[in-house]
Amino acid sequence: MGGVGMIPGMPTALIAGASGLVGRHLLDLLLAAPEYDRVVSLGRRKLEVAHQKLEQVVVDFAALDQAVEALGCDDAFCCLGTTIKQAGSREAHRAVDHGAVLALAWVVRRHGAARFFVVSSMGADVESRFFYNRVKGETEEALQVLNFPTLAIFRPSLLLGTRSRPRLGERVMAAILWFAEPMMVGRFRKYRAIEAATVARAMLRCSFGRGGRGLLVYPSDEIQDLGGFGA
Repeated sequence: MGGVGMIPGMPTALIAGASGLVGRHLLDLLLAAPEYDRVVSLGRRKLEVAHQKLEQVVVDFAALDQAVEALGCDDAFCCLGTTIKQAGSREAHRAVDHGAVLALAWVVRRHGAARFFVVSSMGADVESRFFYNRVKGETEEALQVLNFPTLAIFRPSLLLGTRSRPRLGERVMAAILWFAEPMMVGRFRKYRAIEAATVARAMLRCSFGRGGRGLLVYPSDEIQDLGGFGA
C-alpha cells in the first residue's frame, strides 16, 4: 500500500475512528468545513462515504508507521476507542485506547502535525481504580510527552447517539441521567449525558484559529458550551 503525502498549501485534516459514534459526525463536519481542503480518514476498513475532499486509507494501527510512511497532515482528530466487552479482553482494549491512539499521535507528530484533538473520557485518571478511566488517563499523560503545539483533550460524559452496536449499559445509564438531569446544575452539570454530535462540533470549533495554544482539556460541560449552540 502506498503512503499518503501532504500536499503543500492544502490544509489537511486527518481523522481516525470515523466509523465510531463521535467520528461519524466529525467526518461530516470536516468534509463540509472550508478550513480544510483535504480530509484523510484512517481506518481498518473503508467507509461507504464518497467526497471530493476525502481520501481513505486502510491501516493496521499496530503497524501504522510502516503502512503510511509519508503520512502528513496539519491537524489530527482522534476518535478511536472501544470497551473491554467489545475488544474481548483488557489487553485488547488497551491496544486500542492506548496503543493505537499513541501510535497515531507519534506518527502524525513525526510527519508534521502541529495540533492533535482527541476524545478521552470523563474520569480519566492514571490513579483511577477503574481500568477504563485509568487507561484513558495513561493515554492523556503519554500524549503530552509528544509536545504538540496544541493538544486538545475532550472528556465527555456518557455519549448519546445511535451506535452500530447498541450498549445495554449505556441505555440504562442514559435513562437514569435523563431522569436526574434537572438536578444536575452548577458543578454537577458536567455529569449530564452529551450528544456525540455536540462533541464533534466542539472538536471542530476548537480547531478554528491556527495558533498553538498548548494543552487544552475540556470537561463535558465545557464541551456542551463549545459544541451545543449554547444549550
